[in-house]
Amino acid sequence: MVAAVFCLTILGFVLGIGLGYAARIFKVEKNPIVEEILAILPNSNCGQCGFPGCAGAADALATGQAPVTCCPPGGRALAEELAVKLNVSFDASAVADSVPMLAGIDENNCIGCARCIKHCPTDAIIGAPKQIHAVIKDACTGCSACVDHCPTECLQMRPIEVTLKTWRWDKPAEQLPVAA
Repeated sequence: MVAAVFCLTILGFVLGIGLGYAARIFKVEKNPIVEEILAILPNSNCGQCGFPGCAGAADALATGQAPVTCCPPGGRALAEELAVKLNVSFDASAVADSVPMLAGIDENNCIGCARCIKHCPTDAIIGAPKQIHAVIKDACTGCSACVDHCPTECLQMRPIEVTLKTWRWDKPAEQLPVAA
């Protein structure tokens, strides 16, 4: 019994050192710009940009294959931040400036078909077949992927309700310099 434990310990130690050594030798260098862009993106992996998740969109943005306006949930603010990061110019009038939205369910019309649950990338919709569903507001990213798949149109995108947790101070109005 002691010999078996000793052999497995030695084997685990040797294989661990071998894997650590291989990880250092075969390390793949990542583009730091991709990591920075990925940190800026919403990371909801909703697929509205046409890429397989936010990592695919970050790769495409870093190589110039996608415009900075490719992320619909991010809106104008994200496009401006990406344009500054990538040092490119874009037409801000082409991007709709919308308020942050969350999915909401009209419980009177929900039939509990559970089609919306399958398409939510963040698992923000809870419920069971033939039961009323609900949206976890803290998990919803506002990607609207679930809205297109609801047969009864009981899912709508609604502006985020202003609470103590979501309230933001408006930006101050730009003031003109006073002539002296």
